[in-house]
Amino acid sequence: MVAPARRIAAAICSYERYDLLPGAIESALAQSLPSGSFDVVVVDNSSDPVRSAQEAAAFAGRPGLVWHHEPRPGLSNARNVAARLTDAPLIAYLDDDARADAVWLENIAGCFDQFGPAVQVVGGRIRPWWGAPRPDWLADEMLGDITVVDLGPERRLLGDGEWVAGANIAFRVSALRAAGWFDTSLGRTGGGASLLSAEETALTDRIKALGGKVAYDPLAAVDHWVDPERLTQRWFRRRAAWQAVSDYLRDPRARLARSDESWAAVKGFLLQQNPANRTLRGLALEQVGAAEFRWQVSAVYNAVTALLAGLDERDDL
Repeated sequence: MVAPARRIAAAICSYERYDLLPGAIESALAQSLPSGSFDVVVVDNSSDPVRSAQEAAAFAGRPGLVWHHEPRPGLSNARNVAARLTDAPLIAYLDDDARADAVWLENIAGCFDQFGPAVQVVGGRIRPWWGAPRPDWLADEMLGDITVVDLGPERRLLGDGEWVAGANIAFRVSALRAAGWFDTSLGRTGGGASLLSAEETALTDRIKALGGKVAYDPLAAVDHWVDPERLTQRWFRRRAAWQAVSDYLRDPRARLARSDESWAAVKGFLLQQNPANRTLRGLALEQVGAAEFRWQVSAVYNAVTALLAGLDERDDL
């Protein structure tokens, strides 16, 4: 019997998440596609190669699994390494703290097949796997900050302004190569010390600029762990600040052009606070309501954007 051609690779890039990583690997191995038609590539970015080898030993002999310890830090680099370790034409990235549905890869591959060569990026639904109860102040509009993605029930092409997330995103490897791979100046390095992001958005933008299209498949779904430490207002404010840095690095001209608008938005927020809180304190105080907190987080984002663009405030003479 002729073995099926390898259609797709599932890539899991990890940094010292050995508590959650095995579950992600098991979900990637337990896919509905025929054995031999997909492989699972684990790129372990931990600082300890001995520990990495010990963890890899638990998966020794599992068909279709490649475990690679990558000493150079950085998520973007690890993703590029994973793409070079497979001979499959498609690669789907799964976070190490996510669990893929059994039909995840089948639907991603099917989405590429349905729309043809023009579609070079496919993303799927990302459901929250709550590590603690959802706070009352966390509005639906802010769920994207914890990588919740639900663009509806239909497999379809995405329109302008719609996006998919790196916890569940797939590419044609040829498109990655043509667009110059993931930008290693973006993306997180060394766990959670930095929340720099936007690497998959920047790459997708370059692919679209070359004529590629992006599609969404709701049945290519995963559950994504929401760590309790992320369910604090402090984390969301920090997340907003790093998103501003990421967006500025990705498209500085656009952010510069909006610097006055960003600064006006910050002043608009602060002027609605009590006089004693019309300083940086107003950007750090705990908020009671969801609407107030969403406004504060937006002000944090705009404040960092304005600072990066260069403030020029003067008293009236």
